[in-house]
Amino acid sequence: MKTSRVLLTVVLAMTLTSSALAADFNFDFDKIVFIKRFTYQSSHYYTDFIDGCKYYGGALCTLDVKTGKVTDLLPKMGKGIFGRFDLSFDAQKIVFDWRADAHTGFYIYEVNADGSGLRQLTFPPKDEEALIKKYKNHKGRNWCKHAMSYDSYQSATEDMHPCYLPDGGIAFVSTRCRFGILCDGPDRLVTTVVYRVDKDGKNMEKLTNSAVSEASPSVMSDGRIIYTRWEYVDKGAVSVKCLWSMRPDGTATVEVAGQEIAFPDSFIHARQIPGAPNKIVFVGAPHCPQSGVGTILVVDTNKNIRQREAYTYITPNSDVRAEGGFHFMIDGKWKGDRSGSAGKLYMDPYPLSETKFLVSMKPSGVPWIQKDAWRLCVLDDKGNDSELYRDESISCWQPYPLKPRKAPPVPVSPIDDKLAEKKLARVNVSDVYMGLTGVKRGTIKYLRINEQISRPWRSRRFWGGDVAYQQHAVISRGGHHAPKVQWGIVPVEADGSAQFLVPADRNIFFQALDENYMEVQRQRTYINYRPGESRTCIGCHEPYGSAPAAAGKLSIALKRAPSIAGPQPGEKTGRRTLFYPVDVQPVLDKHCIKCHSKKDEKKPKGNLTLTGEATGLFSVSYEQLTQGSLGRVKKKFMWYIGENYPKTGNVKSVGPRTLGSHSSVLVAMLAPGKVKLADPEDAKLADELIKKHNKKYTLTQAELTKIITWVDSNAQFYGSYWGRRNVRYKDHPNYRNNVTFEQAINTIPPLPEDKR
Repeated sequence: MKTSRVLLTVVLAMTLTSSALAADFNFDFDKIVFIKRFTYQSSHYYTDFIDGCKYYGGALCTLDVKTGKVTDLLPKMGKGIFGRFDLSFDAQKIVFDWRADAHTGFYIYEVNADGSGLRQLTFPPKDEEALIKKYKNHKGRNWCKHAMSYDSYQSATEDMHPCYLPDGGIAFVSTRCRFGILCDGPDRLVTTVVYRVDKDGKNMEKLTNSAVSEASPSVMSDGRIIYTRWEYVDKGAVSVKCLWSMRPDGTATVEVAGQEIAFPDSFIHARQIPGAPNKIVFVGAPHCPQSGVGTILVVDTNKNIRQREAYTYITPNSDVRAEGGFHFMIDGKWKGDRSGSAGKLYMDPYPLSETKFLVSMKPSGVPWIQKDAWRLCVLDDKGNDSELYRDESISCWQPYPLKPRKAPPVPVSPIDDKLAEKKLARVNVSDVYMGLTGVKRGTIKYLRINEQISRPWRSRRFWGGDVAYQQHAVISRGGHHAPKVQWGIVPVEADGSAQFLVPADRNIFFQALDENYMEVQRQRTYINYRPGESRTCIGCHEPYGSAPAAAGKLSIALKRAPSIAGPQPGEKTGRRTLFYPVDVQPVLDKHCIKCHSKKDEKKPKGNLTLTGEATGLFSVSYEQLTQGSLGRVKKKFMWYIGENYPKTGNVKSVGPRTLGSHSSVLVAMLAPGKVKLADPEDAKLADELIKKHNKKYTLTQAELTKIITWVDSNAQFYGSYWGRRNVRYKDHPNYRNNVTFEQAINTIPPLPEDKR
């Protein structure tokens, strides 16, 4: 043990300040646990471990709030970096993540609260050195235009943000999933998802399968884990890092707050307020450039969590109102400031009550990135902060009372062992019409089950030319970044109910379809179902807090065995990739290219070419059908979402028939009478095209379904991450191959590395 190395004058000053504050705030604890760490220099909210670790050195400390004495619990680890920690429910142990140097990743450690009994709980895998050598994430400097600084990232495995679980285990986030961030063309940004281990570090288990990063788990009073989840399914890629919860075994994942809130775009470091189980305090932070710092908000989950009315700013003069950087209220006006110097910023809110919080704070006049700017404060619910402790030589983070707290119950998770063996889960939809405003009962006939595929490191391009629209392995022309695959369709009963099986540990989302297999409503997020899990959802986009219309009445679907997803017309199996050259082009070849192709150097009819010749990354017909501005704006033949255009847009929910085939001029033209377009200009164009094409084609239901499914996929071109894209590789054996469904969902390449 040793006291912090701070100038004597500072120690004396802080002793007096801490003693006064201890009395002023009537603390019911004697000590605070906190971390000393030089401020991360991170380019994004989730890249602390990648490009944030420029300055090494720090400590895991306790502060005596009566005397002001600071004790370094682990002085022998002072040359490394302490990340985040949690305190056991009995206040006897501290679990934390720590990195020794730039050549080593963060791993999970545990120590007694008095500094004794240090032990390491997680370790690098046996292939760590091989992974580092292969993927070379540490090469290059300032590769991201947003980067404020970049040192070196020379590890592959990082275990971080640990928290104790009520069943005795420990949850944390880790890069062990080996996924890359979807909107990272260079593929140097690494995804973290939630894992857990037993208290001895054994029986490691991945709880989620998200395609982009998760962070900062903590445990609520009912035993659930609350954590930050970033994902985008047909919505802006930068917004909506919102709060989700799950049980300690990963079941019952559900949104807690923020699915349709654009700004602040990152909700992080959330904790439930004691005595108010419906209220959560968290940091509202920008996406970049920073390290999860910003303003402090509270959400009341008894209100509509997707509307602003549920949120209260505890620090109302600081905000994130556009990407990137911060905004401050100065002289009655909001001022944008990327450096954060113009006002105060906050991090790590620990709620002592509804009106009092411990926080880390950066004062006005210095940038957020200053390595010694952050200090510990007490914050009230009016935004007034009082300094509790600072070290002039280093920043201070994550103040946490060193006192026991009631251990939450262990949530019960009924598991069907037979389903678990088959890696399946059961879903019961009570009434699909709940939330489908304006959709007549009896309209919805099927649910289409889709999956968004996370991008494995093994799909890394070690060649050039396949990167576009910030997609490392280009999937679409400015649409979505991850390929979708189809698992099949299941029936919806007359009362709107459905019961069916889904694959476990996958990113599953649904589309509600009419009798023509056309999307009426799309789920623009996903659920990770765990093996053997059974869960019920009320409807489709139902308002938060809704209850089934016929509560207590047994639905039709529950009177039978759960459905197994099956094929649409023209499909041998429901399980298939969505690959434009195989699905759409043959239909165009049969019905369209006799008029819409260049013949004898003459322009095609309508100046529209629908042949399948390869362009740089796609094909002529694909680029013609998706022509137009990027974003959720009208193309000539359809609407589709651009996840990067704008990055912070496309967040709010959209009504039935707003996206997909029911909003498509192309589908309206090919299926006269089956589509009623809401946009007058679209309807006029469709009518004109129908007249011009009168009786010139008749598509079978199978052919029409292929077109419809493609439009409903948000205009996907490639069906997987595998295979070379650029036309320069047209003679390569791995050029634009149509892989199998099983290969598409696998993390292992279909071909050996030397043949890719």
